[in-house]
Amino acid sequence: MPPLVANGALLQCSFGAAPSAMVVTPEKGATGSNLPIANIMDFAPMKNVMPFGMCSSLANPTVAAATAAALGVLTPMPCVPVVVAPWAPGSPSAMIKNFPALDANSKCMCTWAGVIQVSAPGQFKAQGK
Repeated sequence: MPPLVANGALLQCSFGAAPSAMVVTPEKGATGSNLPIANIMDFAPMKNVMPFGMCSSLANPTVAAATAAALGVLTPMPCVPVVVAPWAPGSPSAMIKNFPALDANSKCMCTWAGVIQVSAPGQFKAQGK
């Protein structure tokens, strides 16, 4: 049973240079270790998923343009996550506001080809099943 993801969980993108902290707002009413617990719909960029420092994906137009300007030398640019689909798969048995709870095994994709995953869930008491 993987732990459920709470506010402050550390996320990492495969093309990001640094981890970022997930923001889970308390309106869902579910908590673990006195922290709000996320569901799979908590994927909004700049609300739930914050930037990962510098982006090195050539699928990102700003990175591609900077790399072209540097004559092909990979030139990372500031990350601005573009996540358009929910986390998957989520917890198969724990539901929060009619959606699966977000567990530590879930992942989501950035439009710029990055895989975003949970590196630390933020709490360890509440578990998915």
